[in-house]
Amino acid sequence: MFKLMTHAKSETTANKIFEAALTSFREQGFEAATMRGIAERAGVALGASYYYYASKDAIVMDFYRRSCDEMQGLIPRALESTRSLERNLHNLIEVKLTYFGPNREVLRALLRNGADPRHPLSPFSAETKDIREIDIAWFDHVVRQSGVRVPRDLSLRLPAVLWFFQMGVILFWVTDDSPRQCRTEKLLPLACKVVASLIRLSSLPLMRALRKPVLEIIEIAAGGSCE
Repeated sequence: MFKLMTHAKSETTANKIFEAALTSFREQGFEAATMRGIAERAGVALGASYYYYASKDAIVMDFYRRSCDEMQGLIPRALESTRSLERNLHNLIEVKLTYFGPNREVLRALLRNGADPRHPLSPFSAETKDIREIDIAWFDHVVRQSGVRVPRDLSLRLPAVLWFFQMGVILFWVTDDSPRQCRTEKLLPLACKVVASLIRLSSLPLMRALRKPVLEIIEIAAGGSCE
């Protein structure tokens, strides 16, 4: 019983620090927020905050991992009503926008780090690879579920390309200052319709000549050799 109580208290303290950090990031920005300020906001000693989180980066990584874990229960429900590629691309990305809505300003505060793939907090970094791969797997699922025929040379790269498409939408949404991000609301279904149409067209024989340079572009963007 004592161990259970101690664990519950420890988890409560960690959550206080976590929530205080997100509030600080929203209000001050990531760079301006300090561990001392986060500890004061959480009502804990500075040493206690370092016991649970070694740095602000560690808090953000926890934010990423919690978000990823929690969305695993939301995504299947968003994809169960239709096999439409266009609709499920929309639904999958919409889950992310809805989930991150309360913390949109946190993502905005992290934009500087997110743009640099060498920064551990970037969604393109080695440190976030496991989260990225989980996300890419959902795009693979959406394509397979749709039954759309995808050429073999494109199929291996397509889920990652769709993940990049999603990241572009999220970036647009994070920086969208229109009322209630209404521009994103209009853009998302249109963009998904265009992407789904291009995927369907990719299997046509007349598209074969175009696929090769497109795949070369994808390979270069993914970090392929310059030789």
